[in-house]
Amino acid sequence: MSIYLNKDSRVIVQGMTGSEGMKHTTRMLAAGTHIVGGVNPRKAGTSVTFPTPDGELEVPVFGTVAEAMAATGADVSVVFVPPAFTKAAVLEAIDASMPLVVIITEGVPVADTAEFFAAAQAADVRLIGPNCPGIISPGRSNVGITPADITGPGPIGLVSKSGTLTYQMMFELRDIGFSTCIGIGGDPIIGTTHIDALAAFEADPETKAIVLIGEIGGDAEERAAAFIADHVTKPVVGYVAGFTAPEGRTMGHAGAIVSGSSGTAQAKKEALEAVGVRVGKTPSETAALVRELLS
Repeated sequence: MSIYLNKDSRVIVQGMTGSEGMKHTTRMLAAGTHIVGGVNPRKAGTSVTFPTPDGELEVPVFGTVAEAMAATGADVSVVFVPPAFTKAAVLEAIDASMPLVVIITEGVPVADTAEFFAAAQAADVRLIGPNCPGIISPGRSNVGITPADITGPGPIGLVSKSGTLTYQMMFELRDIGFSTCIGIGGDPIIGTTHIDALAAFEADPETKAIVLIGEIGGDAEERAAAFIADHVTKPVVGYVAGFTAPEGRTMGHAGAIVSGSSGTAQAKKEALEAVGVRVGKTPSETAALVRELLS
Protein backbone atom coordinates (compact mmCIF):
# COMPACT_ATOMS: atom_id res chain seq x y z
CA MET A 1 0.00 0.00 0.00
CA SER A 2 0.94 3.65 -0.41
CA ILE A 3 -0.89 6.91 -1.00
CA TYR A 4 -1.72 8.37 -4.41
CA LEU A 5 1.00 6.32 -6.17
CA ASN A 6 1.92 2.63 -6.52
CA LYS A 7 4.05 0.25 -8.61
CA ASP A 8 1.30 0.00 -11.24
CA SER A 9 0.93 3.77 -11.76
CA ARG A 10 1.37 4.62 -15.44
CA VAL A 11 3.14 7.95 -15.77
CA ILE A 12 3.45 10.47 -18.59
CA VAL A 13 5.87 13.40 -18.55
CA GLN A 14 4.67 16.78 -19.82
CA GLY A 15 7.83 18.49 -21.01
CA MET A 16 9.76 15.22 -21.30
CA THR A 17 11.86 16.39 -24.26
CA GLY A 18 13.25 19.47 -22.46
CA SER A 19 16.54 19.32 -20.58
CA GLU A 20 14.95 18.96 -17.12
CA GLY A 21 12.35 16.54 -18.42
CA MET A 22 14.97 14.34 -20.06
CA LYS A 23 17.21 14.32 -16.98
CA HIS A 24 14.48 13.48 -14.50
CA THR A 25 12.73 10.98 -16.77
CA THR A 26 16.02 9.06 -16.80
CA ARG A 27 16.17 9.21 -13.00
CA MET A 28 12.53 8.19 -12.58
CA LEU A 29 13.01 5.20 -14.89
CA ALA A 30 16.08 4.17 -12.89
CA ALA A 31 13.85 4.15 -9.79
CA GLY A 32 11.41 1.75 -11.43
CA THR A 33 8.73 4.28 -12.36
CA HIS A 34 6.46 2.97 -15.12
CA ILE A 35 6.79 5.83 -17.64
CA VAL A 36 4.62 5.23 -20.69
CA GLY A 37 4.88 8.48 -22.67
CA GLY A 38 5.81 12.12 -23.00
CA VAL A 39 3.85 15.13 -24.23
CA ASN A 40 5.16 17.81 -26.59
CA PRO A 41 2.87 19.11 -29.37
CA ARG A 42 5.85 20.00 -31.56
CA LYS A 43 7.36 16.51 -31.34
CA ALA A 44 4.23 14.36 -31.52
CA GLY A 45 4.81 11.06 -33.27
CA THR A 46 8.48 10.84 -32.34
CA SER A 47 10.06 8.87 -29.50
CA VAL A 48 12.97 9.21 -27.09
CA THR A 49 15.23 6.35 -26.02
CA PHE A 50 16.24 6.30 -22.36
CA PRO A 51 18.65 4.06 -20.47
CA THR A 52 16.98 1.83 -17.88
CA PRO A 53 18.23 -0.74 -15.36
CA ASP A 54 17.20 -3.44 -17.86
CA GLY A 55 18.73 -1.83 -20.97
CA GLU A 56 16.92 0.82 -22.98
CA LEU A 57 13.33 1.99 -23.29
CA GLU A 58 11.81 3.83 -26.24
CA VAL A 59 9.21 6.28 -24.89
CA PRO A 60 6.66 7.67 -27.38
CA VAL A 61 5.90 11.40 -27.53
CA PHE A 62 2.26 12.49 -27.93
CA GLY A 63 0.75 15.80 -28.99
CA THR A 64 -1.72 16.05 -26.10
CA VAL A 65 -2.37 14.55 -22.69
CA ALA A 66 -5.68 13.11 -23.95
CA GLU A 67 -3.88 11.30 -26.78
CA ALA A 68 -1.27 9.95 -24.37
CA MET A 69 -3.94 8.68 -21.98
CA ALA A 70 -5.92 7.01 -24.79
CA ALA A 71 -2.83 5.26 -26.12
CA THR A 72 -1.15 4.24 -22.86
CA GLY A 73 -3.76 4.17 -20.09
CA ALA A 74 -1.71 6.72 -18.13
CA ASP A 75 -3.12 7.72 -14.75
CA VAL A 76 -0.38 10.10 -13.54
CA SER A 77 1.22 13.11 -15.22
CA VAL A 78 4.32 14.94 -14.01
CA VAL A 79 4.86 18.49 -15.30
CA PHE A 80 8.33 19.75 -16.19
CA VAL A 81 7.20 22.86 -18.08
CA PRO A 82 8.51 26.46 -17.69
CA PRO A 83 6.38 28.73 -15.47
CA ALA A 84 4.90 30.71 -18.36
CA PHE A 85 3.41 27.53 -19.85
CA THR A 86 2.57 25.61 -16.68
CA LYS A 87 -1.04 26.77 -16.43
CA ALA A 88 -1.82 25.60 -19.95
CA ALA A 89 -0.12 22.25 -19.34
CA VAL A 90 -1.99 21.61 -16.08
CA LEU A 91 -5.35 22.71 -17.48
CA GLU A 92 -4.80 20.34 -20.41
CA ALA A 93 -4.22 17.45 -18.00
CA ILE A 94 -7.31 18.43 -15.98
CA ASP A 95 -9.44 18.66 -19.14
CA ALA A 96 -8.30 15.13 -20.02
CA SER A 97 -9.38 13.93 -16.52
CA MET A 98 -5.90 12.82 -15.52
CA PRO A 99 -6.42 11.50 -11.95
CA LEU A 100 -3.09 12.75 -10.52
CA VAL A 101 -0.97 15.67 -11.77
CA VAL A 102 2.38 16.39 -10.09
CA ILE A 103 3.67 19.91 -10.81
CA ILE A 104 7.40 20.31 -10.19
CA THR A 105 7.79 23.79 -11.71
CA GLU A 106 8.93 26.62 -9.45
CA GLY A 107 7.87 30.24 -9.99
CA VAL A 108 4.33 29.61 -11.23
CA PRO A 109 2.31 32.86 -10.84
CA VAL A 110 -0.14 32.53 -7.94
CA ALA A 111 -3.01 33.70 -10.13
CA ASP A 112 -2.27 30.81 -12.54
CA THR A 113 -2.19 28.32 -9.67
CA ALA A 114 -5.50 29.65 -8.35
CA GLU A 115 -7.08 29.10 -11.77
CA PHE A 116 -5.92 25.54 -12.29
CA PHE A 117 -6.51 24.64 -8.62
CA ALA A 118 -10.17 25.66 -8.98
CA ALA A 119 -10.45 23.69 -12.22
CA ALA A 120 -8.93 20.61 -10.58
CA GLN A 121 -11.34 20.74 -7.67
CA ALA A 122 -14.30 20.98 -10.04
CA ALA A 123 -13.01 18.01 -12.05
CA ASP A 124 -12.00 15.90 -9.02
CA VAL A 125 -8.36 15.82 -10.14
CA ARG A 126 -5.60 15.50 -7.52
CA LEU A 127 -2.79 18.05 -7.91
CA ILE A 128 0.53 17.92 -6.05
CA GLY A 129 2.56 21.13 -6.11
CA PRO A 130 3.52 23.39 -7.74
CA ASN A 131 7.09 24.14 -6.62
CA CYS A 132 7.57 20.72 -5.06
CA PRO A 133 9.83 17.66 -5.33
CA GLY A 134 6.89 15.37 -6.06
CA ILE A 135 5.94 12.03 -4.54
CA ILE A 136 7.78 8.76 -4.03
CA SER A 137 6.70 5.35 -2.80
CA PRO A 138 10.15 3.85 -2.22
CA GLY A 139 10.81 0.66 -4.15
CA ARG A 140 7.62 1.14 -6.18
CA SER A 141 7.46 4.43 -8.05
CA ASN A 142 8.99 7.90 -8.00
CA VAL A 143 7.28 10.85 -9.69
CA GLY A 144 9.30 14.07 -9.52
CA ILE A 145 12.84 14.95 -8.50
CA THR A 146 13.22 13.18 -5.14
CA PRO A 147 16.42 11.08 -5.02
CA ALA A 148 15.20 7.48 -5.10
CA ASP A 149 18.15 5.77 -3.44
CA ILE A 150 17.96 7.46 -0.02
CA THR A 151 15.59 4.97 1.58
CA GLY A 152 13.51 1.86 1.02
CA PRO A 153 9.92 0.85 1.76
CA GLY A 154 8.74 0.90 5.35
CA PRO A 155 5.98 1.99 7.76
CA ILE A 156 6.50 5.78 7.91
CA GLY A 157 4.44 8.31 5.97
CA LEU A 158 6.08 11.70 5.34
CA VAL A 159 4.45 14.96 4.25
CA SER A 160 6.58 18.08 3.96
CA LYS A 161 6.46 21.64 2.66
CA SER A 162 10.21 21.55 2.03
CA GLY A 163 11.99 19.44 -0.57
CA THR A 164 15.39 19.40 1.10
CA LEU A 165 13.90 18.57 4.50
CA THR A 166 12.00 15.73 2.82
CA TYR A 167 15.30 14.30 1.64
CA GLN A 168 16.96 14.80 5.02
CA MET A 169 14.17 13.03 6.91
CA MET A 170 14.25 10.16 4.42
CA PHE A 171 18.00 9.86 5.06
CA GLU A 172 17.66 10.10 8.85
CA LEU A 173 15.14 7.23 8.90
CA ARG A 174 16.48 5.26 5.93
CA ASP A 175 16.96 2.07 7.96
CA ILE A 176 13.24 2.00 8.85
CA GLY A 177 11.80 3.11 5.49
CA PHE A 178 8.71 4.88 4.19
CA SER A 179 5.33 3.99 2.69
CA THR A 180 5.14 7.30 0.80
CA CYS A 181 7.03 10.60 0.95
CA ILE A 182 5.18 13.58 -0.47
CA GLY A 183 6.59 17.08 -0.91
CA ILE A 184 3.57 19.35 -1.12
CA GLY A 185 5.44 22.59 -1.90
CA GLY A 186 5.58 25.90 -0.09
CA ASP A 187 3.64 28.24 -2.39
CA PRO A 188 0.61 30.17 -1.04
CA ILE A 189 -1.74 27.91 -3.05
CA ILE A 190 -0.94 24.21 -3.37
CA GLY A 191 -2.91 21.31 -4.78
CA THR A 192 -2.43 18.88 -1.89
CA THR A 193 -2.23 20.04 1.72
CA HIS A 194 -0.91 18.57 4.94
CA ILE A 195 -4.52 17.68 5.79
CA ASP A 196 -5.04 15.80 2.51
CA ALA A 197 -1.91 13.73 3.12
CA LEU A 198 -2.78 13.10 6.79
CA ALA A 199 -6.19 11.75 5.78
CA ALA A 200 -4.62 9.47 3.16
CA PHE A 201 -1.96 8.18 5.58
CA GLU A 202 -4.61 7.57 8.24
CA ALA A 203 -6.50 5.38 5.73
CA ASP A 204 -3.38 3.50 4.55
CA PRO A 205 -2.94 0.25 6.52
CA GLU A 206 0.79 0.10 5.73
CA THR A 207 1.54 3.49 7.33
CA LYS A 208 2.14 3.09 11.08
CA ALA A 209 3.48 6.56 11.93
CA ILE A 210 3.38 9.96 10.22
CA VAL A 211 6.01 12.69 10.02
CA LEU A 212 4.72 16.20 9.28
CA ILE A 213 7.26 18.86 8.30
CA GLY A 214 6.08 22.46 8.20
CA GLU A 215 7.69 25.87 8.12
CA ILE A 216 7.01 29.42 9.22
CA GLY A 217 4.29 31.38 7.46
CA GLY A 218 0.57 30.88 6.95
CA ASP A 219 -1.63 28.68 9.13
CA ALA A 220 -1.39 25.29 7.39
CA GLU A 221 0.22 23.59 10.37
CA GLU A 222 -2.36 25.00 12.79
CA ARG A 223 -5.15 23.71 10.57
CA ALA A 224 -3.37 20.35 10.35
CA ALA A 225 -3.25 20.22 14.15
CA ALA A 226 -7.01 20.72 14.36
CA PHE A 227 -7.51 17.94 11.80
CA ILE A 228 -5.21 15.57 13.71
CA ALA A 229 -7.21 16.16 16.90
CA ASP A 230 -10.46 15.10 15.22
CA HIS A 231 -9.47 12.55 12.58
CA VAL A 232 -6.01 11.00 13.06
CA THR A 233 -5.47 8.02 15.37
CA LYS A 234 -1.91 7.16 14.24
CA PRO A 235 1.08 8.74 15.98
CA VAL A 236 2.31 11.96 14.35
CA VAL A 237 5.72 13.55 14.85
CA GLY A 238 6.34 17.10 13.66
CA TYR A 239 9.11 19.48 12.74
CA VAL A 240 8.70 23.18 11.96
CA ALA A 241 11.48 24.96 10.06
CA GLY A 242 12.21 28.57 10.92
CA PHE A 243 12.72 28.90 14.70
CA THR A 244 15.74 31.13 14.09
CA ALA A 245 14.16 33.24 11.33
CA PRO A 246 14.46 37.01 11.93
CA GLU A 247 11.15 38.56 12.99
CA GLY A 248 9.26 40.30 10.20
CA ARG A 249 11.40 38.76 7.45
CA THR A 250 9.88 36.87 4.52
CA MET A 251 11.78 33.62 4.29
CA GLY A 252 12.35 31.05 1.56
CA HIS A 253 9.14 29.82 0.03
CA ALA A 254 6.55 32.26 -1.27
CA GLY A 255 4.16 31.05 1.42
CA ALA A 256 6.56 31.66 4.32
CA ILE A 257 5.20 35.04 5.41
CA VAL A 258 5.01 35.79 9.15
CA SER A 259 2.71 38.47 10.53
CA GLY A 260 2.95 39.20 14.27
CA SER A 261 2.70 35.93 16.21
CA SER A 262 0.69 34.31 13.42
CA GLY A 263 2.74 31.89 11.38
CA THR A 264 5.74 31.70 13.72
CA ALA A 265 7.50 28.41 14.34
CA GLN A 266 6.71 28.64 18.06
CA ALA A 267 2.98 29.14 17.43
CA LYS A 268 2.92 26.13 15.11
CA LYS A 269 4.87 23.98 17.58
CA GLU A 270 2.44 24.86 20.35
CA ALA A 271 -0.61 24.11 18.18
CA LEU A 272 0.78 20.69 17.25
CA GLU A 273 1.87 19.79 20.77
CA ALA A 274 -1.55 20.78 22.10
CA VAL A 275 -3.10 17.88 20.13
CA GLY A 276 -0.47 15.32 21.13
CA VAL A 277 2.02 15.70 18.29
CA ARG A 278 5.62 15.47 19.48
CA VAL A 279 7.69 18.19 17.79
CA GLY A 280 11.46 17.97 17.36
CA LYS A 281 13.72 21.01 17.59
CA THR A 282 15.89 19.71 14.72
CA PRO A 283 15.40 17.15 11.94
CA SER A 284 17.66 14.71 13.80
CA GLU A 285 15.70 15.09 17.02
CA THR A 286 12.49 14.60 15.06
CA ALA A 287 13.86 11.37 13.59
CA ALA A 288 14.81 10.21 17.10
CA LEU A 289 11.21 10.78 18.25
CA VAL A 290 9.96 8.60 15.37
CA ARG A 291 12.39 5.82 16.31
CA GLU A 292 11.16 6.01 19.90
CA LEU A 293 7.55 5.66 18.76
CA LEU A 294 8.25 2.68 16.53
CA SER A 295 10.63 0.84 18.85
